[in-house]
This record gives sequence, C-alpha cells and structure tokens, in this order.
Amino acid sequence: MSGAQLLGIPGGSRPGQLASTLLGQNHTMGTLYLVRHGQASFGADDYDCLSGLGERQCRQLGEWFAGRGIRFEAALVGNLRRQSQSLTAIKQGLACNMPTIVWPGLNEYDSEALIAAVRPGPLQRPASAEQIRAHFRLLRDGLSHWMAGETRPVGMPSYAKFSDGVRTALEQVRTAFSGDVLLVSSGGPISTAIGQVLSTPAAATIELNLRIRNSAVTEFSFNSKRHVLMSFNGLPHLDHVERLDWVTYT
Repeated sequence: MSGAQLLGIPGGSRPGQLASTLLGQNHTMGTLYLVRHGQASFGADDYDCLSGLGERQCRQLGEWFAGRGIRFEAALVGNLRRQSQSLTAIKQGLACNMPTIVWPGLNEYDSEALIAAVRPGPLQRPASAEQIRAHFRLLRDGLSHWMAGETRPVGMPSYAKFSDGVRTALEQVRTAFSGDVLLVSSGGPISTAIGQVLSTPAAATIELNLRIRNSAVTEFSFNSKRHVLMSFNGLPHLDHVERLDWVTYT
C-alpha cells in the first residue's frame, strides 16, 4: 500500500514529487524510516529477545539501507531488548554507527496485561495454529477496550498516555532533524504513529498493528510542520527467492 493510494494522489507520481506536493515546495523534507523489530521469541519464557532469524532480518535491512546509500542523521529506539537488539543488527548491516536517542515512549504495550484485562485468569501459552489465532483474537479485543478507555491493564498507561509517547517522538523528529532518520520500535507504536498521521479510527489502527511484519519498513516524509505517510509495511530487503521464508509476524 503506498502513500499515493492512501491519500488519493495519482499513482504514477514519484515519492519525491508526492512529498513536495503534500508537504509544500518551500519546506526542507526529511524521511523517517519506522522499523518494527525483528522476529522475537513468541511462545518462549522470554519473548523480549530476538530469535536468530530476527537478527538476520535486521542485518539484511541494514545492508539494504547501505546499498541505497542511506546514512541516518540519527536513530530513535525504545528501551525494550528486542528493539535495541534490532537496532544493533541494523547498524551491523549498515557497517556504521549513528547518534541514538533512547525513547521509552516507543516501547510496546504489554499484550498479556491487555488480554488479562478482558479475560482474567491464567493465559495459556499458544502452541498450535488455532491457539495462536485465539491469542490474537483476544489481543484485538483487549486493544479495542484499552484504546476506548474501558479497561486499565495492570502496569500499563492509558492509551492516551501511550499515544502521547509516540506523538512526542514524532515531534522530536520534526523539530530536531531534517534528513534521514531511523526509528526502531514495535507494531503498537508504529501503527499509532500512522493513526495519528492519517487520523484513523481505533479499529483501523488495530488492524494496521496486527499486520506489521518483523523488520518491515514504513516511511514518512516530514518537515518542521508535519509528517506524511509515503509507504507502509515494506520488506524490500527480503524480496529475494532465498529469503521468502524470512517473512514473519511475531
């Protein structure tokens, strides 16, 4: 899905032309690359750790950035382990470093707390395809109630406060940078950022959230005034027959 399709701009327009049209010709434009962490350890005792495949996904993304000559002015990252490990692997692929800002507002929500708020009791660790589908049905329900302000999951902020952490990260990018910026986070904050840019309803934000793939890239063009969505959930670094089985969602 492209920014052109989402915003009704003719599909033949180039991204640079789109950005100029949407942001205004007289403003310096930067590009924010929002990257979901690599595959974590879903179903394990400690989810917050990249799998071997997750590390490879992110190194490959770094190599893809390097191949395009992209050099980041800065990186923002949450302080969850899977997020910082993803950034480290991207830097390895890039073979260079960059100034890094740790931004706790980019941390993911607690999925177990969300589910417990709508279905109290022990949460069975999903072990089969049907159990995994059931888990995500419960998560969708938990997200819906939390975003509507109908639940207060234990240990979590309100959705308004969660959303504010994302908003201030986007504001930091707009006001402090003007070139290419990397943001490494998780599906919840990235979908929330898209929702803020496009003013999507909660139900649409949830659907975006649950479709973001590991190490996927979403692009915003930005100037000092606002962000514009240019692409969503891309995996250009995995677009090779030898890496088709590297595509994951957890």
